[in-house]
Amino acid sequence: MTNCVFCGIVKGDIPSTKVYEDDHVVAFRDINPQAPVHVLIVPRTHIGGLDGLEGAADAALAACLRAAHIIAKQEGIAGSGYRLAANCGAHACQTVGHLHFHLLGGRQLTGEMG
Repeated sequence: MTNCVFCGIVKGDIPSTKVYEDDHVVAFRDINPQAPVHVLIVPRTHIGGLDGLEGAADAALAACLRAAHIIAKQEGIAGSGYRLAANCGAHACQTVGHLHFHLLGGRQLTGEMG
């Protein structure tokens, strides 16, 4: 997909602070963190969002969830707890049209997202 910032990060054309990557997933620190640990987990293949999963490889989707657990352990927040969230569409404040999961933790989170 052209002009997708997350595709640019996946390809290495746009700099990021990567914390994890495998064959299906790239994870990097959010540039506007909402918690001490705020990592974005994105599939390497372009998927527009949760409402665009038709035809998406199950392996890529499962890899996102597995990566969240690995990153939480690596960041030292698996024991205390963390939040994994995905925004879908404008009303949910999805600002990049590439499926991504926010991994948040490192402090007591409120009932509100962020």
